[in-house]
Amino acid sequence: MFIGGMRAPLLRESSQVEEEEEGEVEVLHSEEEARHRGHPPVGILGSGDFSRSLSARLLASGHRALVGSRDPSRLPRGLFPQGAELVSQREAAEGADRVVFAALFPEHYHSLADLRDVLAGKVLVDVSNADGLGCGAEGSNAQRLARMFPQSHVVKGFNVVSAWALQTGAHDGNRQVLICGDCPDSKAAVVQLAHRMGFTPVDLGCLGASRAIEEAPLRAFPSWRGPILTTVLLFLFLYGYSFMKGVLFPYLEHGRNNFYQLPLETVNETLTAVAMVTLALVYLPGLLAAGLQLSRGTKYRRFPSWLDCWLGGRKQLGLLSFLCAVLHAVYSMCLSIRKAAKYSLLNAAYRQVKADIPDSWVEQSVWRSDLYLTCGILGLGVLALLAITSLPSVGNSLNWREFTFVQSGLGYAALTLVVMHTLFFGWDMAFSPGSYSYYLPPLFVLALVLPCVVLVGRVLLAPPCLASRLAKIRRGWESKRPRPPPKDQEVGITDRVIADG
Repeated sequence: MFIGGMRAPLLRESSQVEEEEEGEVEVLHSEEEARHRGHPPVGILGSGDFSRSLSARLLASGHRALVGSRDPSRLPRGLFPQGAELVSQREAAEGADRVVFAALFPEHYHSLADLRDVLAGKVLVDVSNADGLGCGAEGSNAQRLARMFPQSHVVKGFNVVSAWALQTGAHDGNRQVLICGDCPDSKAAVVQLAHRMGFTPVDLGCLGASRAIEEAPLRAFPSWRGPILTTVLLFLFLYGYSFMKGVLFPYLEHGRNNFYQLPLETVNETLTAVAMVTLALVYLPGLLAAGLQLSRGTKYRRFPSWLDCWLGGRKQLGLLSFLCAVLHAVYSMCLSIRKAAKYSLLNAAYRQVKADIPDSWVEQSVWRSDLYLTCGILGLGVLALLAITSLPSVGNSLNWREFTFVQSGLGYAALTLVVMHTLFFGWDMAFSPGSYSYYLPPLFVLALVLPCVVLVGRVLLAPPCLASRLAKIRRGWESKRPRPPPKDQEVGITDRVIADG
């Protein structure tokens, strides 16, 4: 019998038929497994904690995870997730389709020297961190790896992702993955892999940016240093002011012992002042920026560097203001349960009985306390709403108009409520000569200066003539006044003025 021009036997041995059928079944199984997984195998050089978490995330994303170790037999059984293939480093590099992770410490890079031939043309992802800030005169770890493997495409990435975030799939951790490299195609492969793993890749450019990426996990709250330092210095200044006026000077002049007020009363009085001033510092740079834009008639001139830094730290200042407000609320609730409050209440009751006063009700004091507590509670509630919307998960669910309304509109409402809270508290003490002992104003009067300046500035920018002009400037309109020439141009040559369209 002829099939396709070739003679085929009518009968074959049963063993040969079974072997061919088993071979076809194995091929079908491997093809079905490849279709099921759908993504190319990825190699991991290293068998540490990060490698274990990375292999688990790769398997969950549909990739084959080839974990390469110098001695796979020494790895305990059950250390890696089921499905991870524990092989030698050479086998992991050879089995990887394109991407290979270098998940080992930089001091062990020399152990990969024998893999130059199998790593040639592949993407080598360096996940190491720097040993310290400002260290490494020879460049970053990724640049060192690129010099060791000149025929490979080194990409820096995944070092800012914790092992916990890898295990949970970025649901409980930071979703951003910082990536840099010199080869665009290699970076594209890593970006695609990061997307499959559930992360958000951020391309920071060429491999020269790898040093900054490696140092990023070592920097402790870089955007919080200025706001925290400002808040701490403000607290120390206002606490010292309150201590001198209310404790130290009375002791030196009259021998009055008020030192018991330091741990609770003085701290509580200082916290409310810090919360007000810090909240005012959140909105003051916006007013300064608006004033500069109105005076310049354009938005295309840069702000001073100090104002840029101030604008960038407003979120942190707002959260610190909320923290101080919450602590002030807790301290205020504790004032009534301390021993000093009980003794003061007993002494007041004794004086009332001795003076034969049947009713000590004072209508003005009742209204003042109720109004000041109401404004304080409402102000704290609005501050809590501002703090919640500052969270990325909440803020990302709002559009720009909603976010601006909450952060700007409700922010000024919170500042107004805080100012009213303070004014209701001291509406009589502010004008009492006895409150200005030692020629020093009360602390709440001192703390009201900056918030009132901010509110007055906001009112001054509210008229339609200024508000519409500021809105036009922020939409790209420029005034017809000539702008000064850039420094790199000759004197007398000015930029063309963009007329109002």
